[in-house]
Amino acid sequence: MSYYIHLKFDNPSKEIKEIFIALLSDQGFEGFEEGTTYLSAFIPEAQWDEQAVTDLLGSYGVSWTTERIAQRNWNEEWEKNFEPVIVGDFCSVRAHFHQPVAGVQYEIIITPKMSFGTGHHATTYMMIEFMEKLDLAGQSVLDFGTGTGILAVLAAKKGAAQIVAIDNDDWSVENAAENIAVNQATNIVLEKANSLEKFGVFNVILANINKHVLLANMDALQQHLTAGGVIIMSGLLAGDRADIEASAISNNLTIVDEKQQQTWIALQLTTM
Repeated sequence: MSYYIHLKFDNPSKEIKEIFIALLSDQGFEGFEEGTTYLSAFIPEAQWDEQAVTDLLGSYGVSWTTERIAQRNWNEEWEKNFEPVIVGDFCSVRAHFHQPVAGVQYEIIITPKMSFGTGHHATTYMMIEFMEKLDLAGQSVLDFGTGTGILAVLAAKKGAAQIVAIDNDDWSVENAAENIAVNQATNIVLEKANSLEKFGVFNVILANINKHVLLANMDALQQHLTAGGVIIMSGLLAGDRADIEASAISNNLTIVDEKQQQTWIALQLTTM
């Protein structure tokens, strides 16, 4: 039997919950459960590093407890707590078990597995807000770290001609394939990949991931962007902006627009 470490935080604020989910997702935690007065996080016992968590979260002043538990279906709780993302009258993202959202231009249906993940409402909302303003008709689009595939699906619905969606996680690729199929987005090429080496250049790159992945791949993203092309990125906390901007500038990219929701930010970049 596989065992996990259950890490439980007592009385974290909503803002702290969002930050902790983001930080712990980068440390290998596979599941989260949010309650009114707690946040639970789950990681395979073999990957548990108490000192690393203390170093990462100790300065926030939130207490936690740990216990060893048997593996269970984390996604069941995640599904029950999933709520639709509605971006004005432009787009809604809902689970298959929700009622249709009236009065939106585009509706995306997903199976909300954990690949939706980190700060999903804020970061997804802002990515979709940026996409509303982009003319994607006939454009080539890369969804880098596709997760559920919803940004690629939205690009298809907005008329993009060529769409490549990649992720390095088997579960995410499987989930994205399900969501691409249910939304009948037949022109999306979905692949498991760790790098961009085999791919060409794109007019638009969508990257809703996290600071560390974006910094590690900034040069590759720039190299695979057409002159005058656009990168939309999120999965970032407000405190990440300075490092992202410095990396962007060193790779001949410039921030031309930005959004913030709670502690999360999204950035639009283009070539210098």
